Amino acid sequence: MKLNRVRRRRRRDLQKTGGDEDRLSQLPNDVLLNILERLDTLDAIRTCILSKRMQNLLAMLSQIVILLSPRDLFRMNGVVADVTNKMLRTRSPHITICKLKVRFILRLDDCLSIGKSVALAMATQKLDAVEFEISNQRWYCSEADLRYFARQFNNFVGDCPDAFAGLTRLHLQKMSFREPDMANILRTCNRLESLRLFRCDAGIHSVLRVEHAALVELDISFGGSTTVELNFVPKLKEFSYDTWACEDNPLVLGFVPRLSKLSLTNASISDRILVLSELLAGAPSVRDLHLDFRRLKIWVRPERPRLVAPVLGKLRSVNLDNLRDGCDIAWTMFILEAAPSLEELCVTVSSHRCLMERTLSEETDVKWEASARDLKHKNLAKLTIHGFQPDDNFTGYVRRIMEAAVNIKEVSLHDWKVCKLCINRKVHPTNFRLSIYPRTSEEKDLVRKKITEGLTMASPAAIRFRPYCYVPFPIDE
Repeated sequence: MKLNRVRRRRRRDLQKTGGDEDRLSQLPNDVLLNILERLDTLDAIRTCILSKRMQNLLAMLSQIVILLSPRDLFRMNGVVADVTNKMLRTRSPHITICKLKVRFILRLDDCLSIGKSVALAMATQKLDAVEFEISNQRWYCSEADLRYFARQFNNFVGDCPDAFAGLTRLHLQKMSFREPDMANILRTCNRLESLRLFRCDAGIHSVLRVEHAALVELDISFGGSTTVELNFVPKLKEFSYDTWACEDNPLVLGFVPRLSKLSLTNASISDRILVLSELLAGAPSVRDLHLDFRRLKIWVRPERPRLVAPVLGKLRSVNLDNLRDGCDIAWTMFILEAAPSLEELCVTVSSHRCLMERTLSEETDVKWEASARDLKHKNLAKLTIHGFQPDDNFTGYVRRIMEAAVNIKEVSLHDWKVCKLCINRKVHPTNFRLSIYPRTSEEKDLVRKKITEGLTMASPAAIRFRPYCYVPFPIDE
């Protein structure tokens, strides 16, 4: 009874202050549109459902973004198709759609509805950017399932070629194509600027040959045993390849004159070693290099600087991620010697408790030739180390770099990275090495002195101790 009296009192107060109109719908149209375009389109529709004036604004949105979670998509994939159809068919052709982004499951009827609606909108309206995120209907897929969904996707492309001809971004998940399929997809999607493939391969010893005049970004994750050949991609600026299993060379760089950002991630237990002087021979324009070793074997060969210098001449930033705890990190000095324009170097040594009990490789040593003692580097301004421990491996490395980098401004030393599994999981202390990261001011001063003592050009003030980095997701090998 008391709750009902409170509700009645609030209702009377609202009627006295503002009538039936809520404050949100009293805002100007441009302000309302700005608010609605910050929401997912389905949320925007729910927001407008009680106001006739705001319902009219839906046809004026310049961005249509429908991104349900995978769990919700299993229940509401048909709703996504219906809403996409209605939003595109009921709007004025004079209002440009700056961005159309739709995530949906590969169910043929829903796909055809979305594809035909988008194709019609492309023919009658102006769409600046169109993105599809497409997955299949199953959480876990056999090889037969992956091939089946690839055939379904090929049929979808064949039934809606006009829609795919106007796509600018495409994200595919869990499909197994034949080698000619991807070439056909790239030919059809002639406006494509970004392509992301998650667990999309063409079988053992397959080759993905990429030739596309407009592609700017290519991201491949869990490519299986696929070798990627970037034969002719003149506008490509960013390429990422995460996890391959092929014994052959996983990447061949052909004509990629604008490639500036390269990221390679792999948990290797094979004997295959990448040679940067050969790998990057076709891409001397790389400025940002990220190599993630997933705490296993170092799959890059340290080379003599004179051999690798021609391909690292424009390098500005290097991130060497997830080196295994116990690995001698001094081998990374060859990059500093070969990259005179390098400005930032980040090295992460990983010691996750959550991974300690399932490590696959015991090999941590890397064979390399010691760097020149008279090395001087004029451009390196920042060194970052995650997983720093005050032992000779780390302090000697930092000292060597501060001695060589005559203009270094900042040395950031972090403790080990941790994730929620590291914090929550109970691991027996004998299964991992406890951190001895300096905590007190006295310990930090001793480390600074150990690193800089006797170096006339190195300032102890440049060394900064940072807390550990918390990674908000489990780090999985």
